[in-house]
Amino acid sequence: MGWLPVTLLAVPLLGALLLLVAPAALRPALPLYGQAVSGLALALAVVMVAVFDYGRSAAPQYTVDLPWIPGLGLRFHLGVDGISLPLVALTALLTFLCFLYLGWGRGRGPGRLMGTRPRALVFTLLVLEVGMVGTFLALDLLLFFVFFEIVLIPMYFLIAVWGGKGRRGAATKFILYTLLGSVVMLVGLLFIWSQTDTLDIVALARAHGAGMSRGAQIVAFAAVGLGLAVKTPMWPLHTWLPDAHTEAPTAGSVLLAGVLLKMGTYGFARIAIPILPEGAVAAAPWLGALAVVGVVYGALACLAQRDLKRMIAYSSVGHMGFVLLGFATLTTVGVNGALFANVAHGLITGLLFFLAGSIKDRYGTADMPSLGGGMLATLPHLGAVLTFASIASLGLPGLAGFWGEMLALLGAFRPGDGLPRGLFLTYMVIGGLGAVLTAAYFLVMLSRVTHGRPSRPGPALVGAGATVGAAGGPGESTGGSVGGPGESTGGSVGGPGESTRGPAGDAGGPAGGAGGPEERAGGEIAAMGDDPRAEGTAGSGGHEPGGHEPGAGGGPPRDIQPYEMVAWVPLIVLILLFGLWPGLLLSLTTPAVQTLLGALS
Repeated sequence: MGWLPVTLLAVPLLGALLLLVAPAALRPALPLYGQAVSGLALALAVVMVAVFDYGRSAAPQYTVDLPWIPGLGLRFHLGVDGISLPLVALTALLTFLCFLYLGWGRGRGPGRLMGTRPRALVFTLLVLEVGMVGTFLALDLLLFFVFFEIVLIPMYFLIAVWGGKGRRGAATKFILYTLLGSVVMLVGLLFIWSQTDTLDIVALARAHGAGMSRGAQIVAFAAVGLGLAVKTPMWPLHTWLPDAHTEAPTAGSVLLAGVLLKMGTYGFARIAIPILPEGAVAAAPWLGALAVVGVVYGALACLAQRDLKRMIAYSSVGHMGFVLLGFATLTTVGVNGALFANVAHGLITGLLFFLAGSIKDRYGTADMPSLGGGMLATLPHLGAVLTFASIASLGLPGLAGFWGEMLALLGAFRPGDGLPRGLFLTYMVIGGLGAVLTAAYFLVMLSRVTHGRPSRPGPALVGAGATVGAAGGPGESTGGSVGGPGESTGGSVGGPGESTRGPAGDAGGPAGGAGGPEERAGGEIAAMGDDPRAEGTAGSGGHEPGGHEPGAGGGPPRDIQPYEMVAWVPLIVLILLFGLWPGLLLSLTTPAVQTLLGALS
């Protein structure tokens, strides 16, 4: 079955490469094409889950080990075990759901994003999937690093080309932080190579640090851990995350929170802890301290936010703090909790960003006070799903978010040998306080957004820089001359309830139609044969529109649409399944964790 991981990588890669030679006439079929390719990758991941030998989940399976660069002793080594299998499946699922969400919008809501350089968008998402899946399959240190870095460029363009108004700054901040962290991590990986004369992750993990002195392990753990901490992100290296999430399009936010953050925490489980056990013991108290500070800081920052997407972004800082605390305990219980929280966070926060995107599409804003409250009265189904995702994220028992945080705190109650128990008990108390604050900010958000009496009869049907009914029917979002500098607003003529983006939108300002020189720089990725005139019709310089999805006749926006339900139901089902049956995931990870911690027990 060694063909399975190779095929899982080859399908999105070939799908992306075919787009380079595809004729422009295939433009209308691009949404379906993306769904087909990502759907095939998901099917392969399902096969991998179905035929996986759960009786030996601690050992790599479906392995491929071929010479890559013989002169340097580098090998193309792939495989999957109980730690990586859930993350491979999660990556394939979220990518497919993002394509469903984008492709079924029929030109409204998220579907408008497909009107802006659609071929480049599909290409970017498929290349991103290659890097994400490859990171979880790689069993060679340098191969891991290559896949780890592949994701940076497509995510940069996803934010810079299809993001919001501040997309350029957010994308630049993202790439600078992650590249600098990666440079430090590469130094650490090369240092391990120089000490052990091998890059094979399986052999290094079995050796448990043999051949490396304690001092060398501490130095290597500091370098590798710092690079992983930036991607996680760990406080205080998290400052790129809120801006990236706020400005990214919905699909970008879902994949960033659901998968890219997991690449950093996965590196601790796959490389830092098993290969450098003495370095892990030395660094664990510091890692635990930074983790619990991140939990409390993330919660307090969430309480201060007005923007819904920004609040969800800061919540990830807190949730990743629990993951890092679980790793810092160096116990089977704590590390199991960290791995469980990894998967649960991907499902729950992915759903939350889907919801935040849909709310912004309808209301034209993600500013919570401006939403007016009372969503359960105006959009009852959307409000109900938002409530479900929020209580799952705050850790309600019976839902997936509960088990990871509880096990991480339980691991801190009795940390691994050689760790100061009194200090970790303090971490447990602080982490428990952070869990209470997590519940507080989600309840405050729900009271602002879903509860109470609506302050207006329906959501404000106004996008950024647009007026209502300037020259069209009632409730129409039109552009005209009110667009600010650098904004490209929609056309000024349209039917009732219709959001038009005709040529008149180019009058939004001095840099309106072209989006300005900075925005054009991000569009180089689009040089793949698409009609540039068509590319400019769906947003301002290529960013995700801040418009709305009105109902018939220009009335209040419709409640949850079928394409949204199709994209969200799998996440809801898995959140319930893992919450009610945690053993389904823990039975898979426990043998692998026990092997991972073999040198520490």
